[in-house]
Amino acid sequence: MDAILPVPVDGFRFDNGSGSCCKPRNNLESGTTNRFTCFNESESQSNPSPTESKVCSDYLPVFKYINDMLMEEDLEGQSCMLEDSLALQAAERSFYEVLQDQTPPPSDQISGDLEDGSLGNFSSITSLHQPEVSEESTRRYRHRDDDEDDDFEGGRKSKLPAISTVDELAEKFEEVLLVCQKNDQGEATEKKTRQGKGSSNRSKQQKSDQPVDMRNLLMQCAQAVASFDQRRAAEKLKEIREHSSSHGDATQRLGYHFAEALEARITGTMTTPISATSSRTSMVDILKAYKGFVQACPTLIMCYFTANRTIVELASKATTLHIIDFGILYGFQWPCLIQALSKRDIGPPLLRVTGIELPQSGFRPSERVEETGRRLKRFCDKFKVPFEYSFIAKNWENITLDDLVINSGETTVVNCILRLQYTPDETVSLNSPRDTALKLFRDINPDLFVFAEINGTYNSPFFLTRFREALFHCSSLFDMYETTLSEDDNCRTLVERELIIRDAMSVIACEGSERFARPETYKQWQVRILRAGFRPAKLNKQIVKDGKEIVKQRYHKDFVIDNDNHWMFQGWKGRVLYAVSCWKPAKKE
Repeated sequence: MDAILPVPVDGFRFDNGSGSCCKPRNNLESGTTNRFTCFNESESQSNPSPTESKVCSDYLPVFKYINDMLMEEDLEGQSCMLEDSLALQAAERSFYEVLQDQTPPPSDQISGDLEDGSLGNFSSITSLHQPEVSEESTRRYRHRDDDEDDDFEGGRKSKLPAISTVDELAEKFEEVLLVCQKNDQGEATEKKTRQGKGSSNRSKQQKSDQPVDMRNLLMQCAQAVASFDQRRAAEKLKEIREHSSSHGDATQRLGYHFAEALEARITGTMTTPISATSSRTSMVDILKAYKGFVQACPTLIMCYFTANRTIVELASKATTLHIIDFGILYGFQWPCLIQALSKRDIGPPLLRVTGIELPQSGFRPSERVEETGRRLKRFCDKFKVPFEYSFIAKNWENITLDDLVINSGETTVVNCILRLQYTPDETVSLNSPRDTALKLFRDINPDLFVFAEINGTYNSPFFLTRFREALFHCSSLFDMYETTLSEDDNCRTLVERELIIRDAMSVIACEGSERFARPETYKQWQVRILRAGFRPAKLNKQIVKDGKEIVKQRYHKDFVIDNDNHWMFQGWKGRVLYAVSCWKPAKKE
């Protein structure tokens, strides 16, 4: 799965020497018109203020990188890289669980046990289910049996008419009840009809106009699902659908998608919605949605900003910078860093990137992560930054230190942004893959470990608790997107699908290994990271100050940036949604 690419691959080299570089066939140099809208850098940088220029320098390289990706051929046929990997991982774990189940003993072994009596006293087992009978009743029934034995034929004949008589009476009694029930129903229907048909139409109109408490309805439906009350759950789902819509306001969208997840849990189609979402979302749509999301919400770009600024300060005098990126995906984080390294006074260092991703389905599980390396190489060539790339496509708990190539004397950084929540924890496997990955981070012995995650409390093993916390968390996200993105914007639908609906479907509809989204609070992550052998590294106050200024000048006023010692928090209307921190090994070897 893993490979090192210091030599020419597909016509390009990973150093700063000579060699042809793979470029998109439809590029701007060839004069071909791009059918996608490109971000105009000159328009955004005309007469910028000091703060505005700082903001543009933070995400403009990402837009350049995305525009280059949009000009590649065969992009329409590609689907979401993360969803494909998560779907494959869930399928593999379900398959492993089936293989590990204990099979029943063979039939010949059971028959042998019955013959030699090794199964024990069967009468003692069945006696546990027999009702207790007193000695007096035993004598009475025994005396009755003796009398019946004296006249066996007569006794049997005398009982047959009694049984048939009871059956006939029962049938007649049921017929009477059915007739009475039909008469009552007919009278009730006739009475309701006489009261007027127009009132029903008015009640429907009043019901649709009447405001509802969507959260309360969803909680009632979840309680019915948890107690296996399918009739009540179906009634609540019907009521929720009457007041929800996939293209309405934040509350209506919340109700619609949570109802979809609850229905998937009831019907048992737990993995179908996830795989269907993956097939519907194309790579082009994801790139377009990402550009719109970055311009409207600072959450992801601020994670990258904090990490990149900290890495640049660490590598201010380094000759070689090695970044081991767990969850590199498309490499959106690194264009800003590459541009910053190219402006260093002493010249750019050698940038080595090890891209680690989950394997993809098919015959080439590392194909997509290889493409990320080629794109980063082309971007480094534009800024004349020497670049080497290696990749690993494995489940993170299966990666060992021998799979990584770490040279002495280089500045090493382990980077993991918003991806560790998709690694299973101890509730899935006794040897927690999540702790195993953190132990690997510590065994690498990096100069810096950059970590960012969702501050989520919906990882409880109990369904109702998990549903309630997911409801509160997703309500804030839907409200945030409604405030910052227009209702009829297709970008909003894609962002909600990729950043909310996918994880909500996993949390609500799935159990066991099929539930791939398992977020934790920043305090829980802190305990895990400390236990793995790291110590916190304080964030530079200037970085936090610049981050607050960027959000204040560029984004909505309800976005909040705050810090607490070595954590930087991002929130919406007072609720902490994301947390970023930096760590160093507790004992540098």
